[in-house]
Amino acid sequence: MKKLVFSLALLSLVFTSCTSSDDDVATTPPTATGEITGDITAAKTYVKGVYTIKGTVRVKSDATLTFEAGSVITADAFDGPDALLVEKGGKLNISGTAAEPVVFTEKSKTPGSWGGIIMFGDAPIVSGKTTDGTPITTATSEDGTNIVYGGTNAAHNGGSLKYVRVEYAGKKILDGNSEMNGFSFYSVGSGTVLENLVSYKGADDGFEFYGGTVSAKNLISYGNTDDSFDWQDGWQGQANTNWYAYQTGAGNFGMEIEAKSVNNAFFPKVSNITLRRAAGTATEAGNPLEIDAIQFKKEGNGEYSNVVISGYTNTVTSGTATINAVAVRIQDAATNTNQVLTGKIKMLNVKIADSNTSQWGAGAAFTVTFLPANFTTSTTATGAVLTPGAWAIVDGVNLLGNL
Repeated sequence: MKKLVFSLALLSLVFTSCTSSDDDVATTPPTATGEITGDITAAKTYVKGVYTIKGTVRVKSDATLTFEAGSVITADAFDGPDALLVEKGGKLNISGTAAEPVVFTEKSKTPGSWGGIIMFGDAPIVSGKTTDGTPITTATSEDGTNIVYGGTNAAHNGGSLKYVRVEYAGKKILDGNSEMNGFSFYSVGSGTVLENLVSYKGADDGFEFYGGTVSAKNLISYGNTDDSFDWQDGWQGQANTNWYAYQTGAGNFGMEIEAKSVNNAFFPKVSNITLRRAAGTATEAGNPLEIDAIQFKKEGNGEYSNVVISGYTNTVTSGTATINAVAVRIQDAATNTNQVLTGKIKMLNVKIADSNTSQWGAGAAFTVTFLPANFTTSTTATGAVLTPGAWAIVDGVNLLGNL
């Protein structure tokens, strides 16, 4: 009997110890160091470590660059235009975790200090029309690298990005007009995995999609001074969910949606969206009217469901007109005619937290009227649901605190 009691007590101790240790995830500090520069032309893995990036690092076609969880990569504005660029045919694999994200930051912690992560693929795009109405299926990147993008490979695979945070990106380069975002995805295909990504305090857009078919899950765009989420060139990702934007200090649209003036049926889909604008947030210099939660223009469309919108209450004066922020603005008549009236824009289960924020508005002298089935409101919409952890904490600030 004594042996049995002792054995049960020991077994109980073992189980109790295992349960306790599960609550406190032990992580080891990174030990590797080094500089990342030049072209990546073969498979290269950076183990967990603290690294610097110098110049534009290019992952070339047929090469794969891998970073282990817990790594920190720091750019330095004084080095020139630092960026991490994946060329068509190259792959970037970043395997962070909620407890040990992979962080790309900048030494001075100044927004707009480097170029962030840029990926190119060969998935389809539509960048405009010729004079006879034929769609144009290639374009030149707007990041200053002048890379031609666009193709026919909808399943393009540029790798896997999980639990990655990009801080202080959005650098304006060359002529001062070419811009980089936190994350820039050019013709990236559906074979690419984008999950649990943070774009923090950049000087341009948090995330921008230039056509392509890739989808993204669990995104945070926090404190970026242009648009939180932006796309063009007929982006058509279908499995997007849990997008959260928090605009503070300066910021334009929560989401800016366009398709290069091509009437289309691309129809991207995003579910579980939270767009919040902190009190006192101004628009970016030079864009005084970009005050709305969501703007559709140039034939942009798509389906957006379970959406929470709050804080978009700005009022601006343009000439003699007073313009109030709205939840959804249709910027031009062609988008209204070809996308709203045909049901290619759907806003479903939308919760607008501010009583003085109208559901929709027009950018000029035309009337926007959504069919009742295409714009539905709700008091119970929940918006984005995101897992807490170190991946969403910067300098002690929990980015999910306002979610």
